[in-house]
Amino acid sequence: MSRQDDPRPLDDVDRALLNLLEEDGRATNAQLARAAGIAESTCLARMRTLRERGVIRGVHADVDPVAVGRPVEAMVAVRFSGHERSHIEEFTEQVPRLPGVLSLFHVSGATDFYVHVACPNAHDLRDFVLDHLTNRPGVAHAETSLIFESRRGARALTDPS
Repeated sequence: MSRQDDPRPLDDVDRALLNLLEEDGRATNAQLARAAGIAESTCLARMRTLRERGVIRGVHADVDPVAVGRPVEAMVAVRFSGHERSHIEEFTEQVPRLPGVLSLFHVSGATDFYVHVACPNAHDLRDFVLDHLTNRPGVAHAETSLIFESRRGARALTDPS
């Protein structure tokens, strides 16, 4: 069952668990249960349900691109000439799998997609855009903006304020 098919709202315990995970995705079940004030077995069941419902999509490491030799980050705005479903679906399926792609955003407005990439240098960034984005069927335009600094939002989804 996907989250779209599951009308159950999140309760205070679910929100507390999500908040704790956003603070520390490596927290153990025992730590989560203790901090949320619930039994470990209840915590385990809650976490399983949140994953099955698609509320928790995964837990990931936040790797510094500079530390792994990819210090040049950019956001590439991609515009399609038409909106042929097969071109959009192929782009959506294949681009996130390319080396260096950090995120793909399908958006409304004049731009159809934003591709967040990290590359070793400006030359490799140019090659990435030419070899993997502009040559795809339906792509009419790509505009690259360098990212000078980025920061991840802290508890953006579970903080009630």
